[in-house]
Amino acid sequence: MAGVTKEEIEEEVAKLRGEVPESVIRDLEKLLAKKIEERAISRDQLRKIINAVKEAYLDALIEPAEAVGTVAAQSIGEPGTQMTLRTFHYAGVAELNVTLGLPRLIEILDARKQIANPLMTIYLRPPHSESKERATRFARKIVTTTLEDVADLEIDIMHYTIVATFDRKKLQEKDLTPSEIGRKIAEIPGSYKIVIPKGGHKMIVRYTGESMKEFKRFADRIAREVSLMGIKGIKRAVVREEGGEYVVYTEGSNLAEILKLPEVDTTRTVSNDIHEIMEVLGIEAARNAIIEEAMKTLQEQGLDVDIRHIMLVADMMTYTGTIRQIGRHGISGEKASVLARAAFEMTTQHLFEACMHGESDKLSGIIENVIAGQPIPLGTGMVELVRKM
Repeated sequence: MAGVTKEEIEEEVAKLRGEVPESVIRDLEKLLAKKIEERAISRDQLRKIINAVKEAYLDALIEPAEAVGTVAAQSIGEPGTQMTLRTFHYAGVAELNVTLGLPRLIEILDARKQIANPLMTIYLRPPHSESKERATRFARKIVTTTLEDVADLEIDIMHYTIVATFDRKKLQEKDLTPSEIGRKIAEIPGSYKIVIPKGGHKMIVRYTGESMKEFKRFADRIAREVSLMGIKGIKRAVVREEGGEYVVYTEGSNLAEILKLPEVDTTRTVSNDIHEIMEVLGIEAARNAIIEEAMKTLQEQGLDVDIRHIMLVADMMTYTGTIRQIGRHGISGEKASVLARAAFEMTTQHLFEACMHGESDKLSGIIENVIAGQPIPLGTGMVELVRKM
């Protein structure tokens, strides 16, 4: 059987233009070009394949005036009830604190600015991604190190003195010296003196101010806040081998600073903090992060939700150019309809405020028409007659 050529495939597939998206056409051309290398395809078979693709695409389209929001809410909400039960039995990820299941899904949909466990997945460039030693060295370099991490501290409130006894093993691991630590501490504004006795196993900081309250604040800052090395916000880092390369997972996130490092593969490195992604990479990246994080959370629980429901939610959360939550402080609370807002939460307050401001309701949405007992603008109710004949 004489098979079709690549040019004939392109000619037949081109007939789909205007009926299916360009991305579908490109994928179909690639797939068919690969298939004809394996076995011959007749022109009749080619047309059947193209027609099947066209029908499948048209079947996948939503019907005009379909209640897509309601279907999406049901499709995410129903598996969410299963998730509540499963979350408590999930063992979690060793070495790092991870928010899973329903609490994580709520975090995403609530668009919380402060998430419980910010994490990063850092992909490295070769040769760092190929060597465990290099990847481990990089992981150590980015973790925030404070004085408390490398020394035992004694705080003498009576004499306004802080004595730091260094752990030599930890200093060696972090590649730090007492003199470097002294220079970092010296950057703090205030009245104090730093003494490093001969041998360098101790550092004495004498506060020369007079206020005990100020001394306590100063001691706390020296112990916990001054970063001796690493990137602010990165608390821990773990190296794992995945797919033949070494990947660094961090507890804590600082996407902007991590992406500046030459060892990092900036095209694949991600954070689970959606607001941080928006600030660093923009709203489109934040939208993709919402989809990715929500899908990953559902799949981890063994739940299968069509990605298009999540995409619709992500679009609604980000179409204004900022991230808005699904709730009374976001999308639901910003509806133009008074009755729709009142039907969601805080009914009396919404009605009272609407009366005070003299608001009127055009009854253009679904909820307000249900309340008023009128046909809803869905399905056949979406169609309006211009003139009765």
